[in-house]
Amino acid sequence: MALNKVEICGVNTSKLPVLSSAKMKELFVIYQAGNRSARDKLIHGNLRLVLSVIQRFTNRGEYVDDLFQVGCIGLMKAIDNFDLGQNVKFSTYAVPMIIGEIRRYLRDNNPIRVSRSLRDIAYKALQVRDQLVSERSCEPTVAEIANKLSLPREDVVFALDAIQEPISLFEPIYHDGGDPIFVMDQIGDDKQTDTGWVEGLAVREALRRLSEREKLILSLRFFQGKTQMEVADEIGISQAQVSRLEKAAMQHMRKYV
Repeated sequence: MALNKVEICGVNTSKLPVLSSAKMKELFVIYQAGNRSARDKLIHGNLRLVLSVIQRFTNRGEYVDDLFQVGCIGLMKAIDNFDLGQNVKFSTYAVPMIIGEIRRYLRDNNPIRVSRSLRDIAYKALQVRDQLVSERSCEPTVAEIANKLSLPREDVVFALDAIQEPISLFEPIYHDGGDPIFVMDQIGDDKQTDTGWVEGLAVREALRRLSEREKLILSLRFFQGKTQMEVADEIGISQAQVSRLEKAAMQHMRKYV
């Protein structure tokens, strides 16, 4: 659904009111005195704030209507918890709460399921990061964040990695008017090559031509990593026999590989 549509969730965005600072303060005083209708006016009068915030998240593939509804929940929480005595503009207080609500929604609806404990660690790590950036005006290291949280560095790295948005292999990363370049065009696989695939087929064909005992010995030796003595004990023959059968099997396979 396009962001520039006039109507979102049944709300005509072109006709949303804009409240002055004086009117906002008046409504907050009335609402905090117990008038519920003032709360509705505060919500309606600040929906443009929600619209401005959700523009930051329109590239996530989420429906704008869904983001708008979640943003409204953040707005309502901000209205219910706003303290007039702090001498802070409502928008300054509300925007982080709206953003936080949307981010929680996006994390919880990530197609890759992440445990609650990991999400909590990641959320706390991001809070500490923002705090340190504010204090020092520079990006903190992961070790510094982990130290603040009294957690191992590896736990913080794992948690932050877990909440990263997955990227499609068909995500375009460059487009000059011709054919786009996708993420998959920049990924190489040195293991799964055509040569490796053909060699794998040859090995399987060679194994198929061995006797059952030879297959067992090679499996125990090279796939399970056992010594010749361990193989001998397992199948009930001498170590010398294992060595001889292994060598004969390898020579047999070389004819087909």
